[in-house]
Amino acid sequence: MLKQKNQGILFIIMAGFFFALMTFFVRIAGDLPTMQKAFFRNAVAAVVSFGILMRSREGFHIQKGSWPGLFMRSICGTVGLISNFYAVDKMNIADANILNKLSPFFAIIFSYFLLKEKANKVEWAAVAAAFAGALFVVKPSFHVEFVYALVGVLGGLGAGVAYTFVRKLGNQGERGPVIVMFFSLFSSLVTLPFFLLQYQPMKPIQLLYLVAAGFSAMGGQLCITTAYTKAPAKEISVFDYTQVLFAALLGFVFLEQIPDILSVIGYVIIIGSAVFKWKYIARADSVGQGHCPQVQEAHPISGEAASSDGTPEQP
Repeated sequence: MLKQKNQGILFIIMAGFFFALMTFFVRIAGDLPTMQKAFFRNAVAAVVSFGILMRSREGFHIQKGSWPGLFMRSICGTVGLISNFYAVDKMNIADANILNKLSPFFAIIFSYFLLKEKANKVEWAAVAAAFAGALFVVKPSFHVEFVYALVGVLGGLGAGVAYTFVRKLGNQGERGPVIVMFFSLFSSLVTLPFFLLQYQPMKPIQLLYLVAAGFSAMGGQLCITTAYTKAPAKEISVFDYTQVLFAALLGFVFLEQIPDILSVIGYVIIIGSAVFKWKYIARADSVGQGHCPQVQEAHPISGEAASSDGTPEQP
């Protein structure tokens, strides 16, 4: 069991690296429209998930009751993805990544309203602490950088609501690859008109970077799926925050980006809140307190659904 858990931790750290690499490639692709970047990222995911479903036994079958949830997951996920890409283009990439990592805390809020899952006082305290930490990263002001940061928060919000609908779909028995395929295709269709209207010619290296961003995202998706087959989300999900560390390292080495002291304080508070919530749930589980509600851990970009024990449904 310990070996399986260690393998899960390794794979989720690898997923963090790949997703950080995705945001890095998005940034170095240069001054291209956000929709153009988003289209390429989604198109790669659509093609890969299409291939997975082609080889699956059930093919492209979608459960009758899944359509509303699929549309809501796709709308919110698309808003979150586009907002995140825009923030990555305008902000320090580590700041953009940590704001996107507010999504699990938003998921707790929306699970209460959409799924009637009640969090306890400790979890609400973790949510409040995380949003307090976000203020250090956002730095409210009248400067345009504040607007960019708010867009980054919107990315975390969209991803958090998408989390909630992924959980709902998973509870209904919908397959993970169907959710990924529907989201990727929906996002590609939404961004396609903007891509065509705002298209800017790309140098070969820019095209290579965007394709690399798409494949990095898929690498992250495969790793996070494998991770959650090795160990339950409640035991390893906190290691997903290594993505912020990888993003900070890439930004420092290749982009000469150094987070300021306020951002670092925000990182510590947000990640600390996630670690505290993780340890609290693990401790409660170990003593048999089964009343602690848990939000299903599913990556906002990959869209992988998870079963009731926190393990992603397999392709």
